[in-house]
Amino acid sequence: MKFLFIVQGEGRGHLTQALTLEEHLRKEGHEIVEVLVGKSRTRELPEFFRRKLKAPLYRFESPNFLPTPANQRNNLAYSTIYNIMRFPAFIRSIAFINSHIKSSGADIVVNFYELLTGMTYLFCQPKTTQVCIGHQYLFLHKDFQFPRVRKFELALLKIFTRLTAIGANRMLALSFRRMPDDKRQHIFVVPPLLRKEALNQTVSAGDYVHGYMVNSGFSTQVMAWHKKRPEIPLRFFWDRKNEKSVKHVDATLSFHPLDDHAFLKEMSGCHAYASTAGFESICEAMYMGKPILMVPAHIEQECNAHDAMLSGAGIVSQDFTLDRLLEFSETFRPDTKFIFWANDTETLLEQLVRQPEAEEYNIVIEKIYQTIKKYRLAFNKLS
Repeated sequence: MKFLFIVQGEGRGHLTQALTLEEHLRKEGHEIVEVLVGKSRTRELPEFFRRKLKAPLYRFESPNFLPTPANQRNNLAYSTIYNIMRFPAFIRSIAFINSHIKSSGADIVVNFYELLTGMTYLFCQPKTTQVCIGHQYLFLHKDFQFPRVRKFELALLKIFTRLTAIGANRMLALSFRRMPDDKRQHIFVVPPLLRKEALNQTVSAGDYVHGYMVNSGFSTQVMAWHKKRPEIPLRFFWDRKNEKSVKHVDATLSFHPLDDHAFLKEMSGCHAYASTAGFESICEAMYMGKPILMVPAHIEQECNAHDAMLSGAGIVSQDFTLDRLLEFSETFRPDTKFIFWANDTETLLEQLVRQPEAEEYNIVIEKIYQTIKKYRLAFNKLS
């Protein structure tokens, strides 16, 4: 079969998932004809993605979250206004995506949580089957347990997630643990997409704390804690624009640019891991049996962190005060069941390539039709 990937470029998780799925599908004899990746002015596409991707790569303007002035947590109101102002660029992106879907000859479009994919299926209605993949689709599952968060932001998150999946045949919800499928909503629970480099690391327990921050502003919190505990080695990775080399603050604190090989090597040998709660890196740390401190940068990561905590992966905090992580690491015991779950890639691939039965297919088509009709009516009222 021929696949076309459309990937949200925000953060590294969707990108590494796309690389991993490309490798699995190629091994099974399938073809990835193109990969379309959303871009923004605030983030650069990591070099490791360009280097490892086999399929032709194309970029398009895509909505994204903007950080606060301190470059820490994302600013929802500012992001909304900013993205509305860029609406004409997004119209061009929808036309771009639709054109590539039609010309690619793909049998299946795999959507890694890109909003404009849903918008393309809403307004252009390409006939190619769309399958969505992401941990976020678990937020629509009837059994998902949410943390205590702001109801308005949670409602927006669910709406956004549904918008990404307009026109989708099914949603594959990446999960920290096994859960029943929610077939009524066409949500199928599958294992995380972990790269083989993460699965094959030689794990040891070093003396340093490894970390990743999606917004570089969190570095001020790390440096403040470091001044109190300079004897604890800290090795953090950040997504800081134009930073190409390692920044050594002193002998025990360093900040590293994103590099997939170096990131996994440092994780495999660390004592504990601190993160802004992106799904992918939490899974990698769980697979290597590392205790985790999660500091969410936005509502989506708050849900990730709560779900990971329920799975026994670690603890949640509002800042990078690492004393709690060190204390937690003293009693932490890894969950070996996660290793077996993460290696069950056959379940994911079967759900990706399967064809729905006739009755199920009719239900899906009817739901797609009703969804498109609802959003068209809403759009007409706005215009």
